[in-house]
Amino acid sequence: QVQLVESGGGLVQAGGSLRLSCAASGRTFRPYLMGWFRQAPGKEREFVAQIIWGGGSTYYANSVKGRFTISKDNAKSTVYLQMNSLKPEDTAVYSCAYGLTHAYDYWGQGTQVTVSS
Repeated sequence: QVQLVESGGGLVQAGGSLRLSCAASGRTFRPYLMGWFRQAPGKEREFVAQIIWGGGSTYYANSVKGRFTISKDNAKSTVYLQMNSLKPEDTAVYSCAYGLTHAYDYWGQGTQVTVSS
């Protein structure tokens, strides 16, 4: 089992920044990929960003490209999401996910991000 704990959410004004962290613990840390997803009230969960752990390749949803950056720290078994130029439509619960292969196997509980206009 892998446990994922997100932190760094909060309330920020439009145009501001937040940095989310997701720390993994449990079984030997060896993901193939890790990612961030978000779910706004009344909407389905949507993909935000992904990083291939070994090679470091990153992928982003079009809605956040150029504003969000996903990164990792191998030593800390942690993945980050730097969010800049935040918009009210970025308001959601952000969750991280861990994949042993090309699919996600473990999910965190999420952290609330609220962007005021």
